[in-house]
Amino acid sequence: MSTQLAYTPIDEIPRIHADLRKSFRAGTLKSIEARRTQILQLAYLLQTTYDRFKTTFAQDLGRPSLEVAFLELDSTIGDCKIAYDRVDKWARTEKPKGVVLSISPFNYPVWLALGPMIGAIAAGNCFVLKPSELSPATSGLIAELIPKYMDPDVVRVVMGAVPETTKLLELPWDHILYTGNGRVARIVCAAAAKTLSPVSLELGGKSPVVIDPNVISKPRRNVSCGANTTSSIRMVPTASPDFCHIINQMHFNRVRGLLEKTSGTTVVGGQTDEARLFVAPTVVKGVKGDDSLMSEELFGPVLPVVPVKDVDEAIEFINDRDHPLALYVFSQDSSFKNKAIFDNTRSGTAIANDTLIHCATDGLPFGGIGPSGSGYHARKFTFDMFTHLRASLDSPSWIDIILGSRFPPYNASPLL
Repeated sequence: MSTQLAYTPIDEIPRIHADLRKSFRAGTLKSIEARRTQILQLAYLLQTTYDRFKTTFAQDLGRPSLEVAFLELDSTIGDCKIAYDRVDKWARTEKPKGVVLSISPFNYPVWLALGPMIGAIAAGNCFVLKPSELSPATSGLIAELIPKYMDPDVVRVVMGAVPETTKLLELPWDHILYTGNGRVARIVCAAAAKTLSPVSLELGGKSPVVIDPNVISKPRRNVSCGANTTSSIRMVPTASPDFCHIINQMHFNRVRGLLEKTSGTTVVGGQTDEARLFVAPTVVKGVKGDDSLMSEELFGPVLPVVPVKDVDEAIEFINDRDHPLALYVFSQDSSFKNKAIFDNTRSGTAIANDTLIHCATDGLPFGGIGPSGSGYHARKFTFDMFTHLRASLDSPSWIDIILGSRFPPYNASPLL
């Protein structure tokens, strides 16, 4: 089911920016209670429209209700509770940056859209969200609900595609968070450089899984779960309601084309259904480093298996490529996990014997390194991203007794 989005008129975008700049200067979110009120409103928004979001996820992604609840709605409501309970401690010394912009992706259209909003508000910032046009039902619902539940002097939503995003990036921001791919990230950074707007990037990429040959049973289920939730495809039979479809025709054609070009051997799946934008859960073995399936982030239910002769070759394979957002190892051998893999590679996150759960683990940052991103967010780390450590000093009147000789005319006496 397709949904037509109403894009924000381009000439309104500078006015939105100016309105929020004025609101920030007026101190709309200076008090902790004002911040808590907005965080509470966001949690209330999600709780009272829970079923509507489940419907939009079904329209955009075909994502099953359990995944929507666990990965998107409950986790975001939980983030609201954490921020509400802790914002007074978080904000004791840090100062808000000002008016900030977040450009969010289609694969987690609630958590990666509203999660940064929570941290920005907790930090005392005014916030502009540009959600993905590729998930129109969910993004459209967010655009509908935000003005009803949130203070328009604090949060605004800009809908659109390339022209609207381009206009946003022409404006000076006190911080920009972009979540997406490296190609667009370069455009964002180039535009932000013109106004010297600071940028944080969460870019993803290919996250390798290293499996100890002595551990075979558990990784099968966990690797499948991790690959499929990030790609918006669930690895289950096609007749089951517990799967997602590819987000749109362009991405379906891309995934199918990569499968057609691979030199590996398909051992599971491989079927496609263009009418439903469905790609069957697929495992391809014997994949080499220069294979089509290794050329880009897949965003599909395709698991390429790259054989290596030993752990040293696995480490070399990982280090010869872009530093990943996450690196997963399945092993009960601490020397294999830590001394061999984790201590000799670089990644945004290192996870042993599971996938994905780091995103929902309070106290852990979520972010990449190098080509997989810069900066971190999630809960307190989002707050930190949108705050400024402002140095402050009040020089006492007696200081010149000690440092009076710093003023000319100088003499040979030492300062101290």
